[in-house]
Amino acid sequence: MPSPWSFRAAVGLTAGWLAGWLVLPVCVPWVSWVFRYEHQPLVSCLAGLYGCQWRRYQRARAQPGECCCSKVECGSFGLLILTFFLSFVFLYFWSEAQNDYNDFDWFNFGTLGFWFPWSLVLLGIAAALFTYIALLLVLAVCLLSEGQRLYLHWSHKIGIVVALVFSITATAILSDLWSKEWKTLLLSLQVTAPFLHVAAVALMTLLSWPIALHFFRMNKRVRQVAILGLYLSVLFSLYLVPLGMYSPCIKEAGTLGPPPSLIGHRGAPMLAPENTVLSFEKAVEVRGAGLETDVMISYDGVPFLMHDSTLRRTTDVDQVFPNRSQQDASMFTWAELQQLNAGDWFLSRDPFGLASSLSETERASIRNQSIPSLAQFLEVAAGSGQLVLFDLRRPPYGHPYNLSYVNTTLQVVRTHINSSQVLWLPPEDRDMVQAVDPELQQTSGEKDSIQNLTDRHIRRLNLHYSSMSQQQISKYWSVNISTNLFVISQPWLYSLAWCAGVQSVTTNSVQLLSHLRKPLFLMTPEEYSLMWILTDVSSTILITAIFVFHWWRERGLPFWSGLRQTHENGPYSKFRTELSDVWSISSVTVCPDPQSSPTSPTPHLPTITEE
Repeated sequence: MPSPWSFRAAVGLTAGWLAGWLVLPVCVPWVSWVFRYEHQPLVSCLAGLYGCQWRRYQRARAQPGECCCSKVECGSFGLLILTFFLSFVFLYFWSEAQNDYNDFDWFNFGTLGFWFPWSLVLLGIAAALFTYIALLLVLAVCLLSEGQRLYLHWSHKIGIVVALVFSITATAILSDLWSKEWKTLLLSLQVTAPFLHVAAVALMTLLSWPIALHFFRMNKRVRQVAILGLYLSVLFSLYLVPLGMYSPCIKEAGTLGPPPSLIGHRGAPMLAPENTVLSFEKAVEVRGAGLETDVMISYDGVPFLMHDSTLRRTTDVDQVFPNRSQQDASMFTWAELQQLNAGDWFLSRDPFGLASSLSETERASIRNQSIPSLAQFLEVAAGSGQLVLFDLRRPPYGHPYNLSYVNTTLQVVRTHINSSQVLWLPPEDRDMVQAVDPELQQTSGEKDSIQNLTDRHIRRLNLHYSSMSQQQISKYWSVNISTNLFVISQPWLYSLAWCAGVQSVTTNSVQLLSHLRKPLFLMTPEEYSLMWILTDVSSTILITAIFVFHWWRERGLPFWSGLRQTHENGPYSKFRTELSDVWSISSVTVCPDPQSSPTSPTPHLPTITEE
């Protein structure tokens, strides 16, 4: 059974120890030894950190039945709780969005014109502010448990406002610019919800200590009913949350399908510059099953690999053709494209933070990369037996191949690779392409009815991972239409796709996901039910014990034989605490008894007085 001392020690023993040494009077050595183990130094430390009230006379107790603080401080405490939840939501939201950090940073590059890892900076700020707010909330709860009135220092009030404004502003901006991430958040709950449930129940169990403490100290029945009713309603809601949970990773043993095959997104962009021959070779080395890229047509009719509409992000076009850096990439001839370096940017910007781990040989190879043609890309895929998936961009109006770009690309494909290896994604002239080369695996980027997909000879769907649905994936697979999701780079998201029955995924991290032997968070329904029941039962037992403990203590009953407690003021005698609570430690002095003499055979105890 936890005691008041173990609770206080668990919350702030280290800080309290240091504060105790600071407030102990040097002139009373033997009293220092007595008070060192009292809880007053802990209270002083808590009040000092929360409200800069380091001395006893600066603080006031909350009497039974009274409010714990003034209206202003009550509002500050409410704002603290609100900020805690909003900052937690944003931190969780952004930490689960790591799968798309690269896209977010490149989006900012296109907007601002320079590269910076804004995603990590945002994550660091969110984590720091949440930690700060969480610590303030812990201090407040501990002070309330000690019966102290709350007084939040003005600097902390400013900090709370800053954290609140940051959380609201960042959430609003990302919701506007990056609205798909909310779907990512919902998907993440399918794998984290069981563990978030355990954490939430554990938190409510810990809160039962101060809740029970204040419940039995209140002398107004309305407040007692309000605080207990609110607490129990939240607690029982958490107990029943698993009834509405759904996760593909909670499945019967033996029903898990094979892992989704991995298609390298523009090669292996974490190991080498995207859309370069080296990047595709790296993807093959780490056992990818396919290669994905983007194809454009040069001004003189050569299909080449480039994702962006301009060349600024992944080449040195600013130095070679400074007056044409904003021009569409298709408006360059193949000879002009070959003058550009497509690897230096990878080392200078280090988008994935892995460049420092490369050897000098690898760095030299990266610096020599140029823009590859579609023919070079297909030769790498054909030699390794890789599947090929590419998107085809139509040249702008006025381009010589604006109308014939599909035929031009199709001719190169049929010349350099077996058609059965190609997942043909471009929707333009699909009927013509199917008639010319029926061996191509027709792939659609949009969901549709099974009848329409079958009529268009669609054999595979290429969808954004946010549209993941186990039911739809199973429905399509029942008629031999496989599903590929893009871009999945985080293990938890890959695990979710695996559990949902996805056949393949496009990924930036082939080298990481290829080593995943089973989905994360995979469990059987029986295992989950056991975890759920044990969590709820354990929490119920602990909370009941804590309430019984406080009820027993408030009635002044002994906890074991031989222990006697004298309560002079009824159930609220806890406000008459130990010596360290009655007198301020920082103001205690010891005066010898004037009637005693150094030679007296019977020593007298010193008299303790307050200054």
